[in-house]
Amino acid sequence: HYLLRPETVESFFVLYRLTGDRKYQDWGWEAFQAIERECRVASGGYSGIRDVTVKNSAKDDTQQSFFLAETLKYLYLLFSPSDLIPLDRYVFNTEAHPLSVFSDADQWGPEFTSHFPPPRK
Repeated sequence: HYLLRPETVESFFVLYRLTGDRKYQDWGWEAFQAIERECRVASGGYSGIRDVTVKNSAKDDTQQSFFLAETLKYLYLLFSPSDLIPLDRYVFNTEAHPLSVFSDADQWGPEFTSHFPPPRK
């Protein structure tokens, strides 16, 4: 069963950005081609498939929201320049939203930092 989940292509994206090894882009391209071939619906959109071991497997008639929000985003980023959302300045949450990494919380001032206890020593 394949539900159009993002975790595999997310891993390819992170590994490519960390190593620069193009095999991760190659694997991402193969995954994208398989999604196009096996999951695309003629009337529009994409659907999960019931059996990944069978060509032209029956579809589950569901396009999950995370497919557009996460799977395709990570595929796009896999082939984008590395200065687009650089991993040393951003982290992705579980919904694939990039969040800026704070290098120094003190820069936000006491109105922000007063809500958090000081670090333990």
